[in-house]
Amino acid sequence: PALDEIFHEFLPEVPAVELCEKKSIRQTVFQRVTFRRAGKLSWDELAEQLNFHKQVLCIVNSRKSAQKVYERLNQDGSFHLSTLMYPDHRRRVLAEIRRRLTNGLPCRVISTSLIEAGVDVDFPAVFREEAGLDSILQAAGRCNREGNRPPEESIVTIFQGPDPPPPLFDIPIAAGRQALDQFESPDDPEAIRLYFHELLHLKGTGAQDQKKILSMIREERMPFKSVSDRFHLIDSETQTVYIPQNEGKDLVERLYAGEWDHTLFRSLGQYAVSIYPQHFEALLAAGDLELLKDKSAVLINMKLYSPDTGLSLEADFGKDLYI
Repeated sequence: PALDEIFHEFLPEVPAVELCEKKSIRQTVFQRVTFRRAGKLSWDELAEQLNFHKQVLCIVNSRKSAQKVYERLNQDGSFHLSTLMYPDHRRRVLAEIRRRLTNGLPCRVISTSLIEAGVDVDFPAVFREEAGLDSILQAAGRCNREGNRPPEESIVTIFQGPDPPPPLFDIPIAAGRQALDQFESPDDPEAIRLYFHELLHLKGTGAQDQKKILSMIREERMPFKSVSDRFHLIDSETQTVYIPQNEGKDLVERLYAGEWDHTLFRSLGQYAVSIYPQHFEALLAAGDLELLKDKSAVLINMKLYSPDTGLSLEADFGKDLYI
């Protein structure tokens, strides 16, 4: 919503037209939830509120926070989701979550933002740690998703956690606060427009093209490979650890036997966890990993992988991925 100036700068001869008319956005069919702001909550206070609900989703800003909250939940019917769990593990947990939601069974889920994109679940209540407005609205899309409940009974609670958020969240949170302080609901189209204007302002114009890709395109003729090398949707300094569980155990054995091809590694990706170098080096120094020739590793101390929360963060040195 805030890209008008950029479009005008780079495509001055082409008018930008909204595909979805503003009047249609205000239709009640889109109003499926009610937002409330709860202020600052300790993890104990948050867990107490979550335990009160039979079915509830809570999304926090880091993997460490997700583990802290999960430890405080009533364990009957509670689940944890983060990228410390390998993809096949998360898929099986999500299948159980959907089964419980469908059958009306207790289902309290604590997750990082990974559940906000492409995960089709419908909770009667959602809690979202303070984040950018786009993340808050994505979280709200998991509340009353099917529209079977009245909006006034489908509450999305926005709260501030006790721990500082990862640096990646600082600017979106600041821009989100500006919008939330001026508008009653974060799904107000004007609140969304203000949020993105503030976000672009706080980041600065240079943030739109930090890798100087636009200038390279202007100066060179179709530099596709150079653009591909420079552009990463998410800049990550993580390293891969393969977890030899279930089918992953057989895949790792094939790796040890000398098989080394794209098909195998694509399958192994379903049993991979990404961690920061400090965490990786600590596990390696402790003898918990076996290093592979491509600088990835296999977890050999399986006591460090929990069936509930995935890979242990005990060796982490304070840096935390947000998903």
